Amino acid sequence: MNNIIKDSLAKSISYTEYTTLVNNLVENKDTTGTDKSENLVEYTMLNAKRMKRWDKTLKVNEAVKERIEKIDKKITWLVLTESWCGDAAHVVPVMQKVAELNPNINVKVVLRDENEDLMNNFLTNGGKSIPKLIMVDETSGEVINTFGPRPSGATQLVNDYKAKHGMLTPEFKEDLQRWYNKDKGQNAANDLVELLSV
Repeated sequence: MNNIIKDSLAKSISYTEYTTLVNNLVENKDTTGTDKSENLVEYTMLNAKRMKRWDKTLKVNEAVKERIEKIDKKITWLVLTESWCGDAAHVVPVMQKVAELNPNINVKVVLRDENEDLMNNFLTNGGKSIPKLIMVDETSGEVINTFGPRPSGATQLVNDYKAKHGMLTPEFKEDLQRWYNKDKGQNAANDLVELLSV
């Protein structure tokens, strides 16, 4: 497992490099991943706007700030994502904002479809759900915890809807986007702090 993480880290990019990549894809009407369908190209365009908005407007609350600032060991947050993923466009900017509060946390981004071995070790209910954050202790190389693909509140909404309707509909996906906009990243930020036990 350590070797898989090391290999992925060697190929990883920073969050800033990732946003640059997404913006370049939008300019070229392209998307990350193996599926280059028109739908996913459109999602990439939409997600670039979402990420830009969150990067500008996201505020981390004081309680989260205080707890994150207490982390005194070096941790890498290795994030599996793709540019077309709607959840990632809302959640990955939160990860970055929280990590920026402490120089001991280093965010690294890898693409899911290019890191299959890593993804296969961190499935969610048997699926390759993203974004997936793997928290790695830089000293020991051990995985401390994982997070994703969604904050706890959004996960509950998805699970309840699936239980009632059997699958997620386009209408539900719009409701989920509204939930993210209303929540303003607070649920994800709180979840991240809880996983670090600080």
